[in-house]
Amino acid sequence: MRAESIVFTIAGICFGVILGWVLGTQQAQKSAAATAAVTTPAPAAAEAASGSGQQPAKLDDAKVQSLKTILASDPTNARAAVELANTYFDGEQYIDAISWYETALKNDPKNVDASTDLGVAYYYANQPDRALQQFEHSLALDPRHTKTLLNQGIVKAFGKEDLVGATASWQKVIDVAPNSPEATAAKRALEGVAAAHKNGAPGS
Repeated sequence: MRAESIVFTIAGICFGVILGWVLGTQQAQKSAAATAAVTTPAPAAAEAASGSGQQPAKLDDAKVQSLKTILASDPTNARAAVELANTYFDGEQYIDAISWYETALKNDPKNVDASTDLGVAYYYANQPDRALQQFEHSLALDPRHTKTLLNQGIVKAFGKEDLVGATASWQKVIDVAPNSPEATAAKRALEGVAAAHKNGAPGS
């Protein structure tokens, strides 16, 4: 079954010494709502895991081989390429994930979810500028794509330290889909920004 787009959810932000984030992924077979768990900013999450008692992600080799077999006989199968990219992402193999998202987009250039997933993978690979460029491509395909706007705000805030830009992205999520899970996350992010400014956090 094809994996859904990677969805970032936010439980709150504390600007100052500690930044708290909730990062989650959803698979199509998991119908439960996204759950919240405070962790470190995205690019540092994998590095921190080894010292926090968390088990590092394990690549599903059997699934990788199965999908590669499909793609060997059908190289233009964008759906299989996206699923393979998602599998590599879940295994924290971000460079491989990037490669397969790019392959999928060559065969399905208007796939906005795959485009946004590629941007997220760029961010996890410590390439925030490329992530933001990819999000702009996604928004050219669908200006109201809430997952893109939410992730754009995350990268602007933590990848570029651009709180003004992040605030604009999160506010747009609320404007275009006020009852969505992404809007709920965006509201929490904006509340965190407002609280930080009220408390005189650096940069306020």
